Amino acid sequence: MSEPLILGIESSCDETGVGIVRGYELLANEVASSVEEHARFGGVVPEIASRAHLEAMTPTLNRAVEAAGIDLNEIDAIAVTAGPGLMGALVVGLSAAKALAFALKKPLYGVNHLIAHVGVDMLEHGPLPKPTMALLVSGGHTNLVKVTDIASEVEEIGTTIDDAAGEAYDKVARLLGLAYPGGPVIDRLAAEGNPKAIAFPRGLTARHDWERHRFNYSFSGLKTAVARWVEIRKRDGEEFAVADVAASFQEAVADVLTAKAIDACQFHGIDSLVLGGGVAANSRLRQLLELRCTEAGITLRRPSPRLCTDNGAMIAVVGSELVRAGIQPSSMTISAYSGMPINQVSV
Repeated sequence: MSEPLILGIESSCDETGVGIVRGYELLANEVASSVEEHARFGGVVPEIASRAHLEAMTPTLNRAVEAAGIDLNEIDAIAVTAGPGLMGALVVGLSAAKALAFALKKPLYGVNHLIAHVGVDMLEHGPLPKPTMALLVSGGHTNLVKVTDIASEVEEIGTTIDDAAGEAYDKVARLLGLAYPGGPVIDRLAAEGNPKAIAFPRGLTARHDWERHRFNYSFSGLKTAVARWVEIRKRDGEEFAVADVAASFQEAVADVLTAKAIDACQFHGIDSLVLGGGVAANSRLRQLLELRCTEAGITLRRPSPRLCTDNGAMIAVVGSELVRAGIQPSSMTISAYSGMPINQVSV
């Protein structure tokens, strides 16, 4: 049996993505981003994102089909982000996927956006070990997930109790007067600073947090600590290096993310860890996680930075796994599920 040819559509936030895969082979991965339209607002504006998806969907689809060198009729199934995400943005992608599925008479699979960030690694490194631990870090989510079978059995073992890591990056960038989105800007600036210059706190790492929040994250306190530190220096007229603040903040984030991920692997007896999500492109996080995994004897899998941000290829490869596993296709009446839980792989 030949590998399934799957078209994936992603529209959960501010990227319109269409990807085409054959099994684990990436044939096309076209993305249209509306991030510049949101930059002047300092964050994603849902109405603008939805309108941008409407305008970009057909051109992005056409580019993907051309890049893959296929005819749409060759597609075996269509996978689409069903959630979580912005409701209006999700509806645009779902509507496009349903129209294609109906016109081409192909099965439809509604996929979990978060699980797709884990699955995208398979396009570069093949099937995931069973089980594997996943550290998912993005603008809206920070999770530790035990993946027994990416098509059918995933379990959240840790999450953020307040801000996600990417959200904290954006907020700290804003208070430092840096551009949006904050993640890439702080990452570049941190390279010029001293990560040991300021001892910012590590959330939920105190002894009294161990029982209730051993595998959970918190970045709200860190964000507040940075804000207060900067506020005091400005009030007192004291000059400081913004690069040092960026580097020290980033070190605090990477430290707690990696420490808890390693602890989760060891606690659950898992020797494989995959990194996923938009913040997975962060250079310090990738570097420190590789170092700590090597020290702990854990095999680390990291997708290339180009596959870490939202894209259609990650949706397509999870769709391929669902087809391969014989999972029942979704109904054509499925709705966008903005609060889709991470343990639900598909609708």
